[in-house]
Amino acid sequence: MHRKGFLSFIASSAIASPLLSFIVAKENIPAPFTIPPYLKTGDTIGITCPAGYISLEAIQPAIKLMQGWGYRIKVGTTVGKRDFSFGGSDQERMEDMQQLIDDPQIKAIMCARGGYGAVRTVDLINFEKLKLHPKWIIGFSDITVIHSHLAANYQLASIHSKMCNSFPDDWSLADQVQMETILSIRNALSGQRMVYNTMPHAQNRKGTGNGILVGGNMKTLETLTGTRSDLNTRKCILFVEDTNENLYSIDRMFRHFKRSGKLSDLAGIIIGGFKVKPDDPGEEFGRTIYDIVQEQVREFNYPLCFDFPVGHQKNNYALKCGVIHELNVSADIVSLRELKTSSN
Repeated sequence: MHRKGFLSFIASSAIASPLLSFIVAKENIPAPFTIPPYLKTGDTIGITCPAGYISLEAIQPAIKLMQGWGYRIKVGTTVGKRDFSFGGSDQERMEDMQQLIDDPQIKAIMCARGGYGAVRTVDLINFEKLKLHPKWIIGFSDITVIHSHLAANYQLASIHSKMCNSFPDDWSLADQVQMETILSIRNALSGQRMVYNTMPHAQNRKGTGNGILVGGNMKTLETLTGTRSDLNTRKCILFVEDTNENLYSIDRMFRHFKRSGKLSDLAGIIIGGFKVKPDDPGEEFGRTIYDIVQEQVREFNYPLCFDFPVGHQKNNYALKCGVIHELNVSADIVSLRELKTSSN
């Protein structure tokens, strides 16, 4: 999606509050999620590597900027550790995440980068303390494993957003989209209500739907089907994105989602960025991402929007998973806005 297609990013102020579960007035919406306390000046964010390797030097821009927001930073033991492509061994990554979860001084945990590896440790981590002392888990891509696991087992809200490896090296040289996407993390953490308005796409389907926002990397969600981390999409607004997949693979994922019931009872669906791998010569799939999606959701009547600014791309804005949103798709604009609940 080009910059000119993104109309506006708005975060309306809300008062940070202590732990509360929001109350859902509408019928047939899944059980309410717990919303962790929003951060205030002086709170501590922990940084860990549950998946791929990253150096301490590489996360310095993120540390500096978040400190500038008024937060303290605790760097986890896995930053700078390496086990081939992983940020340390499975045991080291599990222990680092566990330490940050159990530390009462840590109010949010930012995953330093994605890659691959969260699924190797998710069943080894004890998330029980998050029930008593919830905190925000932040990240996307491979971190979809953790978002989905928290949703499936603990009904705990989390933040799908860029991570440390996406912070610009020099903030003064960052372009507007880079700034807005990074600042959307701060706004989400501080308890501001998120509103995103973007230009409509010709293939969108108009309508309005309210529901809990869930989703993430589509391939990752597909691999979690049938596991303890399987995402329940019923009555939810589902967002999906992916990268470096062939069109036939994307078609297979959407068919899997439909066959497993993940597309049949939604409040709405948001198609984020899909970076498509070119077909091999002579093996052209012959359908676009728009064709693939339309074919699988044709029989349903919920709103549908394409090219939403989320995914493996520069315009990847922070989304609060587990929080009720309204998706409004019209001929003039697409709006996704966080609805006010009892905790904000």
